[in-house]
Amino acid sequence: MDAHRVEAFVSKKWDDEIVPQLVDYIRIPCKSPMFDAEWVAHGYMDQAVALMAAWVHAQGVEGLELDVVRLDGRTPLIYIDVPAANGGSDEDCVLLYGHLDKQPEMTGWDEDLGPWTPVIKGDRLYGRGGADDGYAIFGSLTAIMALREQGLPHVRCVILIEACEESGSYDLPAYVDHLAPRIGKPSLVVCLDSGCGNYEQLWCTTSLRGLAGGNLTVNVLHEGVHSGDASGVVPSSFRILRELLSRIEDEATGRILIEGMHVEIPAERMIQAGEAARVLGTAVFDKFPFLDGMVPMHEDLRELVLNRTWRPALSITGVDGLPPLSSAGNVLRPFTSVKLSLRLPPTLDGKEAGQLLEQALMDNPPYGAHVSLELEKASTGWNAPALSAWLKQAIDEASRAFFSEPAMYMGEGGTIPFMGMLGEKFPGAQFMITGVLGPHSNAHGPNEFLDIPMGKRVTACVSHVIHQHHLASQRGETQGVAAVAGGAQHGDHGCC
Repeated sequence: MDAHRVEAFVSKKWDDEIVPQLVDYIRIPCKSPMFDAEWVAHGYMDQAVALMAAWVHAQGVEGLELDVVRLDGRTPLIYIDVPAANGGSDEDCVLLYGHLDKQPEMTGWDEDLGPWTPVIKGDRLYGRGGADDGYAIFGSLTAIMALREQGLPHVRCVILIEACEESGSYDLPAYVDHLAPRIGKPSLVVCLDSGCGNYEQLWCTTSLRGLAGGNLTVNVLHEGVHSGDASGVVPSSFRILRELLSRIEDEATGRILIEGMHVEIPAERMIQAGEAARVLGTAVFDKFPFLDGMVPMHEDLRELVLNRTWRPALSITGVDGLPPLSSAGNVLRPFTSVKLSLRLPPTLDGKEAGQLLEQALMDNPPYGAHVSLELEKASTGWNAPALSAWLKQAIDEASRAFFSEPAMYMGEGGTIPFMGMLGEKFPGAQFMITGVLGPHSNAHGPNEFLDIPMGKRVTACVSHVIHQHHLASQRGETQGVAAVAGGAQHGDHGCC
């Protein structure tokens, strides 16, 4: 492989085609079904599918087959099959994964930016979905094309682009089962939906947290009443909700109080967290848009890395029952609801965590209040077994070739549902989980952006790894080894 030639091919493809395609894709508000119940009627998902499919067809890759698969009542899935080339084997398979659905708008965007308004500033492409995860289909096929441009061999490659990831990938298992005969048994899975600690080297994910969450509601009255008349007699739903939350979280430290939600952190992950903290320094926390005077939850950088990757943590991501300040009268309200998002350690069983959460919140409600918990998610995370020797070497070579720095390994705080399911379906596969979501890229939030040079380099790295996979396959090193480059061993389905 001529690395400079790969780099030039990838860079030109990004500049001439991929960035313009992503600009058009960002304009499409193809929100995940959880955030757009009328997604079928709105047709945005179909628009995104059509845009991507048209680009793939325009590449003219010899032997490529593209199928937009539509199972009844489910979001569409793009299935691409690229046959082996230049002496590669069709008996082996690399599976590349991404998604095209998006998170909702979120408030707080800068005046000149917006979720559906693509804006390029320097090396950054702003707008919802470019980095999470619209670039994946373009980067995946470009990585394969870069090999073919040099006449280099690669095994058969399958690209799956789903449209339900941000809702927990609940449609994906049906598609994988439906397509199983066509997919075959991949020995390498590449996921481009993860993060990176910086933009200076290739980062591979070693673990993913699980997720338990849903809607917690406290009802106290049939209707709102005069707050002056009722306060002191009727306990407010908000105060009861605060008391319930204190059962699961220490409000002074943020520590989750349910002991069953903590696990022993493996020694290897402790070492990797320390190395990541050493390399990143204060970027561990200053990548977040803290207000002046705000400080992170711990002074020890390694502890902060472990907090976001191996320890449970609670976020309140939504609220109902509270009127806006402009229309808030003197009323003791009948109910308060919040949406809980509880991140779980990678090795904790998600269903068990959901049961612990229900037990803590539902038992003996204060004052006999009517408490309900609608559990929407109970997902197991994923912890990576040891890397196979060939893959670890290929990843490090790729990082040094295209970043001039060694590869780094670190857990991620989010959940990628696809990984756990593929680990179950294909226990012999190896995994390379990487991505472009780095400092300040702010996936799911305002001012989300894609770092274009990072996208190019990750694409080139994937091309190198696919080529090295072919060589390892020839040596018989790719089959039947349950090794993972960033991922884990078992999981239900959660949401990033």
